[in-house]
Amino acid sequence: MKKLLTGMLALMLSAAALSGCSGGNNTNTDTDAAGGGDTGKKVKLTAIMTKHPLTQEFSKMKWLQEAEERAGVEIEWQEVTADWDQKKGTLLASGDIPDLIVGVNSITDADFSQFPGLFEDMTGLIKDYGPNVQAMFDAKPETKVIATQLDGKIYGLPKYQRFWPETTTRQFINQKWLDNLGLQMPTNWDELFDVLKAFKDEDANGNGDKNDEIPMDFAPTGTVAFGAFMPTVLMGSEGITLTDNSGLGYFVEDGKVKNFFTDERYKTLVAFLNKCFSAGLINPEVFTQDYTKYQSVARGNGETAAVGFTWGWEVTDRVGNTLAPQYTSMSPLKVSADSTSKISWSYDYNSLNYGVNAVQISAKSKHKEAAMKFINELYDPTVSMQVLFGSLGTNIGDNGDGSYSILPPADAAMDPGTWKWTSSWADNGAMYIADSLKLTLGTDMQSVGSQTEPLKAALDGINKDTDVLPSMFIKYSAADNNTMSLNNTGMMSLALSKWSQWITKGGIDAEWDDYVKNIGKTGVDKNIEIIQKYYDDYKKNQ
Repeated sequence: MKKLLTGMLALMLSAAALSGCSGGNNTNTDTDAAGGGDTGKKVKLTAIMTKHPLTQEFSKMKWLQEAEERAGVEIEWQEVTADWDQKKGTLLASGDIPDLIVGVNSITDADFSQFPGLFEDMTGLIKDYGPNVQAMFDAKPETKVIATQLDGKIYGLPKYQRFWPETTTRQFINQKWLDNLGLQMPTNWDELFDVLKAFKDEDANGNGDKNDEIPMDFAPTGTVAFGAFMPTVLMGSEGITLTDNSGLGYFVEDGKVKNFFTDERYKTLVAFLNKCFSAGLINPEVFTQDYTKYQSVARGNGETAAVGFTWGWEVTDRVGNTLAPQYTSMSPLKVSADSTSKISWSYDYNSLNYGVNAVQISAKSKHKEAAMKFINELYDPTVSMQVLFGSLGTNIGDNGDGSYSILPPADAAMDPGTWKWTSSWADNGAMYIADSLKLTLGTDMQSVGSQTEPLKAALDGINKDTDVLPSMFIKYSAADNNTMSLNNTGMMSLALSKWSQWITKGGIDAEWDDYVKNIGKTGVDKNIEIIQKYYDDYKKNQ
């Protein structure tokens, strides 16, 4: 699973390259679509997908070639691995988009509001050419809720992938380093600081070099929002329940919508991280490294680990097969030994098992029927498991009795999570993993459960009715979407710049009051008011 999250998307092409990917006018001329004319010719489609940096070229994905063949299409793919959020606006403003845009939440509900008429309402196409999509809607009605805008139209289709736990993020510490130095497992932030200081000063990995340990490392901060594997989960120590990683800072507490960017508890966290950074306990490249570097650094050198304390999805995914036995997953920490705050964590079940706007069709496409026939292939459960895990034969074994099993990586040195993200679209894809599909998961997914055990008390203690913001199930009007999008852009520009500045250089105490006033000027209070109204309506109608 590597979420999304968030911060891992998209190397975009130049505006000039993008300008040629539209299908032309709004006339549907699917005369060559499979089943549409017996010409034997394939319909040529254009598509963009935002994919993980590890993901191989689509031309190497056997399942994808087979899906295109069955749909009677040939797709010219543009594969995006960075800068999508920066370049998307230019693409959409041009009005010249490809037949298909794929990638969970690459296109947002706010984009539908800001660029009306750019995306096709798929309601009729689903009825005529999307039986697998309709089967998902019938079996999991909540997926239709996620897909349907307030005006009743469907511009983007969701995903459902079923197997995932309640949280994206687990925190890991190198137990071997603790043992080498005779240290106890930390239980609060103060003890964590002392442990990290010992990791830095006392040659924790035992290789004779006191300068090659990285006591703490965390995932790259997103360019427009926070993502998974960030120290923001430590705000759970102060009672804040992040939901779906709370990339824009919004959360619910006792039924009241709030934003942590102006919360004193966020200030407390940033001050602690600055204390750690000033003491040399955080990777000095934490704000400049990309996700691939973040992963590779934690793999260390042979059996010599480099990172002491970190966050990730699953231990082999985070530090690799060789070093995984050195690490253990940790319980949430208290702020201090005498803290009485209720401890929480990040509750991400909805965003892990569902996804918003996984695929869209251009309203200008000449080949809407063919595009929907291809989409329908993606939502076949047997194809969907290959979207998620890779092709049959190489990544998935057919047991011959209607059941399937995830195969271990072809390279024994590779962990299963990397194997998945390297081989297929994985969590970024459009898919429907039906509850009836019989699939034995790989060792990484089997071990996620045990690695989540230390978090179980905190997760079980979350009041799902009053402390979880069900973001993807709430639909806003076009006007409110536009208002919030504009306000969030201003808010995140300021918040993200101050996040890195305050952690690396300090100054949050002196600047906090002015910062809160400036955040307020971006319209965050108006956004909270809007979200609260829709949240209350959702709860009444649930």
